Amino acid sequence: MAADDLFKALADGTRRTILDELAEKSGQTLFEICSRLSMKHGLGISRQAVSQHLAVLEAAGLVETRREGRYKFHDLNVAPLRHITERWLDPPAPAPEKDPS
Repeated sequence: MAADDLFKALADGTRRTILDELAEKSGQTLFEICSRLSMKHGLGISRQAVSQHLAVLEAAGLVETRREGRYKFHDLNVAPLRHITERWLDPPAPAPEKDPS
């Protein structure tokens, strides 16, 4: 997973809203996500558009999918976010400098 994919995925407001919804209730189907975006957020976007947003989020590692029968469930994966925050908020301690003498 490249950091560029992660930042690209997070750059879009609709994708951030989808992540908010999955953070609130993980394991949603495409139908559930579309319904929540429409009813809760007033977003009138097509199922195809939501599916494309989910594909970008999945490519960035932020969403994982699983199939159960004919249903596909979408789950939030926060591991890529942890990786990014640890990169700057909790960097490894620098190695001690060697004494030149």
